[in-house]
Amino acid sequence: MTGRPMSRRGLLLRAAVLGAPALALTGCSDDDGPGRRLRLATGAPGGPYNAFGEALATEAAQAVPRLHITALSTSASVDNLRRLGSGSVDLGLAMADAAEDAVRGRAPFAHPAAVTALARVYVNYTHLVVPAHGPVRAVPDLAGRWVATGATGSGGQVLAGRLLRVAGLTGKRSVRQRQLGLADSLEALRTGSVDALIWAGGVPTPALSALARRMPLRFLPLEEQAAALRATYGPVYTAVTLPAGVYGLTEPVGTIGVGNYLLARSRVPQQAVRDVLRVVFDRWRVLLREVTAGARLEPRFAVATGDVPLHPGAVAYYRSVYG
Repeated sequence: MTGRPMSRRGLLLRAAVLGAPALALTGCSDDDGPGRRLRLATGAPGGPYNAFGEALATEAAQAVPRLHITALSTSASVDNLRRLGSGSVDLGLAMADAAEDAVRGRAPFAHPAAVTALARVYVNYTHLVVPAHGPVRAVPDLAGRWVATGATGSGGQVLAGRLLRVAGLTGKRSVRQRQLGLADSLEALRTGSVDALIWAGGVPTPALSALARRMPLRFLPLEEQAAALRATYGPVYTAVTLPAGVYGLTEPVGTIGVGNYLLARSRVPQQAVRDVLRVVFDRWRVLLREVTAGARLEPRFAVATGDVPLHPGAVAYYRSVYG
């Protein structure tokens, strides 16, 4: 990419233009009555999306009495986006790559979903983990082996599939996938029923830290695959680093980063969206405490939601608070 980075004002102007269809659906009135009940699709119990959603519901109840958020357990990103598209929930969390697939109507979504973004709330780090004393030393060594690639309906499974494709682990070199959530993936790795697991989440992920204290682990470097994913699928994928010190790592490990978006149906009223964002930015330390250590939520990153347009209420919030 060339040229100067786009300013926050430029990003908001772009978001306003992209969000015009949503504005037409939402209407211009902020009057949503004395109270608003919103259903938030999160993820599996004990996972980071569920932790964020439960914390957001709790903080909203204390900070904005008229706002009532119910956090619902789901299979995460793809499931959440389908629920948003069908209108069975009002808010949802999803990985950026899956969200862009949804708004474009790309597989696994049958048609474009009327989904808008409120904020990019934090970045997932991809963890490709194997036993430290096992035979797998690099990504190509996974050919023909059992790999836990994420739960059905999760964004992690979408990422894992793309990662394996750009790594050339297809055809005769395909891995044997097991579609498991994080807890089951960790147990399968511990007992040897899989040779590796692929997980995208905050750093450190507490459950992974716990396993690292029980058995030596190796985190495979993914710089080459990060570049290949970016070249194939665009800037939704970035190069990030697992820092030394986490999981007992003695040196940094390059890997793949992908954002997580807080999303809303286009028809959620603007005032409700502004209320949600006020809680998110006032209480972000609490919301991210159980999700990813050391992360910050800053507006200049929060508005960078790629091909997913900001909700008109989000545009109004950022303009009113940050100019």
